[in-house]
Amino acid sequence: MDRKIQKVLDRRLTLEGAGVKLRRVLGNDNTSTLDPFLLLDHFGSDNPNDYILGFPWHPHRGIETVTYMWTGNVEHGDSIGNKGTIGSGDVQWMTAGSGIIHQEMPQKCDGTLQGFQLWVNLPAKKKMIAPKYFGVEQTQIPHVEQNGLIKIIAGKIDNSVGPVHDLSNDIEYFDVNLAAGKTFTHPTSYDHTVFIYVVNGSIEGENNSAAEGQCAVFSEGDSVRISSKKGAMFLFISGEPLKEPVAWRGPIVMNTWREIDTAFTELNAGTFIKNHSTPPP
Repeated sequence: MDRKIQKVLDRRLTLEGAGVKLRRVLGNDNTSTLDPFLLLDHFGSDNPNDYILGFPWHPHRGIETVTYMWTGNVEHGDSIGNKGTIGSGDVQWMTAGSGIIHQEMPQKCDGTLQGFQLWVNLPAKKKMIAPKYFGVEQTQIPHVEQNGLIKIIAGKIDNSVGPVHDLSNDIEYFDVNLAAGKTFTHPTSYDHTVFIYVVNGSIEGENNSAAEGQCAVFSEGDSVRISSKKGAMFLFISGEPLKEPVAWRGPIVMNTWREIDTAFTELNAGTFIKNHSTPPP
């Protein structure tokens, strides 16, 4: 059964970090958090003043953050001593687990800096695992030509498998450049959460459509089938719902408010970091 577009969400302009202007796709309210996906931010501009202040030191616990750069560079570092650069086309999949304090600082570039950050919730049994990184350079991401060009970050299309694996949840993450007049089809697990964020152009489903800057959320079903009359560039993301209670305050997501209070108490007391993180491979 093909999935239908169940609802269409509009992104909102907001300020984050030390004053970064970005467009929030998921996470604006309770109707735009799609279990297990909590937040999706689209950041970037051709004006460095919109992003150069970056995201200084801040904590995370209980989630995974996925940073995907289209163009430009982001320098990152953490309180354990890990540091590096996420360059154009690169991905950093960070499991915050029991807790990490880090920073992400976009670097001034000629032209437009553009990237995305997705927050994936961790199941209760993995909230307090040791933090870890999975760094992927753009040359490691397989490309599939299928009515356009598809970059496979996580998941599988035909015999091509994305480099991000051994995740805490069953996640698919594709970057799709769909040619004009063509159709994107992909099988899905029936009850998984599936959405598409349209970065450029527009898409048409069986019953609805979504334009640039909109997020199409799909109903349950065995497959997705969408087309684009004039072509479109979009992120296709799917994952297995956790169906667990969510207690969320700022950059920390747990299952109960008592756990949230404990996290912030530890943060103030300097006992927040429980495990050493592992550097990106």
